[in-house]
Amino acid sequence: MIVNIRNLVIGFAVVLPILASAQENSTPVTREQVRAELVALEKAGYHPGKPSPYYPADIQAAEAKVRASNAAGGNPQTSYGGVTSANSESGEQGTGTP
Repeated sequence: MIVNIRNLVIGFAVVLPILASAQENSTPVTREQVRAELVALEKAGYHPGKPSPYYPADIQAAEAKVRASNAAGGNPQTSYGGVTSANSESGEQGTGTP
């Protein structure tokens, strides 16, 4: 019985410092940072006000897109994704004869 209590105390002495260091946060998050993250998630396709049956998967996919954009050097506050090329034409459809 005494051995079990001693082992329990030793276990807590080992685990508590690990748990304490895991919860440390160096700087608090500002309101502007939260809003910028929300804007980046919305640009990535996540809509927080819209109910979704795919909740964990859809926000994780949006977060992955934002991380990929940040890794590629994109600014999540001003842009998302790479450059796309688009073609545009106007006028009438040709008849095939000049």
